[in-house]
Amino acid sequence: MDGNGRWATMRGLVRLKGHRAGVEAMDAILETVIALGVEYLTVYAFSTENWKRPTSEVNGLMALLVEYLDRKCDKLMRNDVRLMAIGDKAGLPDKVQASLQRVEEKTKNNATLHFNIALNYGGRQELVRAARLLAQEVAAGDRSPETINEAAIAEKLYTAGQPDPDFIIRSSGEFRISNFMLWQMAYAELWLTDVLWPDFSPADLLEAIGDFQGRDRRFGGIAMKGKI
Repeated sequence: MDGNGRWATMRGLVRLKGHRAGVEAMDAILETVIALGVEYLTVYAFSTENWKRPTSEVNGLMALLVEYLDRKCDKLMRNDVRLMAIGDKAGLPDKVQASLQRVEEKTKNNATLHFNIALNYGGRQELVRAARLLAQEVAAGDRSPETINEAAIAEKLYTAGQPDPDFIIRSSGEFRISNFMLWQMAYAELWLTDVLWPDFSPADLLEAIGDFQGRDRRFGGIAMKGKI
């Protein structure tokens, strides 16, 4: 979800106003995703690199996150949405951790949509963490190196037990992955748009999905039409 700051700057607003507008855009997209019957949605909300931003912006983002969690928990329950944070949660402020724990626990039995929020997340860091966990098991004698395969690595990722993403949307005209789901996105289809995230609407989502559904997904083999 990129472009919040630029959206605000273009309007002479402080960057945090753009992040708040981005939250409102997320609400509309979440409702559309539920209506479409999508089962898994992951949004990249705060990367491990985002700590480099000004302290005032980071603090504002964290406060906005707590506000969102507290305000939307009941709506998530009504829509049978399970929320889960992926990333290094221990590195987040205590208040954010407490809000996440409360909402994750309350929604843990919901099943219509699995809604992942990537927080303090980095794809390389996720792979380093997985490697360390596997190395610890080998060192403890609980695993032999020969048993380390793709499935073993996937089991140590934050998304363990979830399917890999079929479709990744990148807003705001950027043409890079930005350290997002580097393992999981091996065969994901990409959609790049110039639309800044606060302006990204359900119509934009439907356009992207329509394009995805017309693609041939070969996975190195015979073509298969995209479906979502």
